[in-house]
Amino acid sequence: MTIINATPAHAADIAQLIMTAMTEDCCQFLAGKDHTLDDFYQMMVSLVLMDDSQYSWRNAFVALDEEATDGDLDHAPIAGAIVGYDGKDLRRLRRRFQQEALDKLQMDYSQMDDETQEGEFYLDSLAVYPEYRGRGIAKQLLKRFIDHAASISLPAALLVDKGNPNAERLYKSIGFVYANDAMWGGHEMRHLVYNHSL
Repeated sequence: MTIINATPAHAADIAQLIMTAMTEDCCQFLAGKDHTLDDFYQMMVSLVLMDDSQYSWRNAFVALDEEATDGDLDHAPIAGAIVGYDGKDLRRLRRRFQQEALDKLQMDYSQMDDETQEGEFYLDSLAVYPEYRGRGIAKQLLKRFIDHAASISLPAALLVDKGNPNAERLYKSIGFVYANDAMWGGHEMRHLVYNHSL
């Protein structure tokens, strides 16, 4: 498996993997009762293709299965993706999501809670396609993410749903530590941080 910086060519997979991380129920809730998951997916693809959205390809790393194409990375299938950004940029980057949701779904998300803040490199989404799970790909993506955060002198951070202990175990096995409780989207979350200086 090879981890690389994403490109616009990876947009369809990144959008699908972000939706996997969000869960189908959450995506349908965000899409609203008058729109389908496919409507939401089309919106997410457009957001990934933008340079200045929180879901932009510029904020993503992808895991490529180079073995499936004998080392040809240009045609290698995507196994997983991780998306994140500097917490100080959240509100600027989120404007794109809010505008697209209003235009395409007639949903107003101008009052969303902040899930991150200045002083951390925030892991927004991480997902691996089902057929690639159990092979350590999520850990590889996390390590690349953590290394990138360190390269810009920020601790990596994330929110994990209290109802998802498997994900929390994965993050803690990498070295993330509990910082505090948080609420986001009506869910009780744990704020975990990976600090290189510790």
